[in-house]
Amino acid sequence: MNALEFRHVSKRFHSKGRTVHALKGIDLQVPEGEVFGFVGPNGAGKSTTIKVMLDIINDYEGEVSIYGKPSTQADSRQYLSYLPESPALYDQFTPLEVLRMALRMYGIRRKDEKAWCMQWLERFSVAQNANRRIRQLSKGNVQRVALAHALVVQPRLLVLDEPLSGLDPVGRKDVVNILQEYKEQGGAIFFTSHVLHDVERIADRFGFINEGELLTTRSPRDLMTEHADRFIVRYQTDSATLAEGLPLREGEFERELTQAEMADWIARLNASGGRLLDVRHAVSLETVFFRILEESV
Repeated sequence: MNALEFRHVSKRFHSKGRTVHALKGIDLQVPEGEVFGFVGPNGAGKSTTIKVMLDIINDYEGEVSIYGKPSTQADSRQYLSYLPESPALYDQFTPLEVLRMALRMYGIRRKDEKAWCMQWLERFSVAQNANRRIRQLSKGNVQRVALAHALVVQPRLLVLDEPLSGLDPVGRKDVVNILQEYKEQGGAIFFTSHVLHDVERIADRFGFINEGELLTTRSPRDLMTEHADRFIVRYQTDSATLAEGLPLREGEFERELTQAEMADWIARLNASGGRLLDVRHAVSLETVFFRILEESV
């Protein structure tokens, strides 16, 4: 069964006599147990897609379903948790109170309610702040509490808009590990992120959206297959002929080569007195993302 499905979804906004096509015939499916990363530049339509999914925006064309039920039905979201990019928790409450409130809003009754909530605060390393007011916490700790709030109800589908925003590198690593565990336990995730490296680490598939159009969906295996013969070389040279790559610092450059080009190019580099510093595969979500954007113009 698909945890989430969009069928020919389009959305237009009208402002000051101008029509903006925020979504253009979006078709996508997220099977149960899959992690789907939704990638695109600012204003591409990522947040609009989420608002349509959650029935925050409901004047659109097409159909959206969550576990087979139309998203316009409130009960379709009973197994869904949503974390917005800027979570607005009641700042007069404590993290423990916020998590207990989440359980009651979802109609979940547990005899070990306090211990269960504390367990999730511990998972996100904010248990030491369980009884402090939200307003007293740093932005990073508020983000951790919001993630615990989303997971304490054990959702089947987790919808995250920039979930790693405001977290330091250690916090991002911790959250990525927890999301990987959630995935391994069968949970489905739909999330947006500008941190492409983190998307790459946990997503089973990526969707690339730009100007409201879903340009393509790919899996990591697709990327490896399509770009396996491309490499990034980093090198030093004083030769003007070989200095056509991306400058990194004085005398040091980087460029992309195919496997067929590699031997001849390295021979030219050696003959010019240059030095090869590093060779790595060009397969990365970031390079593919920019290539797809360039091709869509």
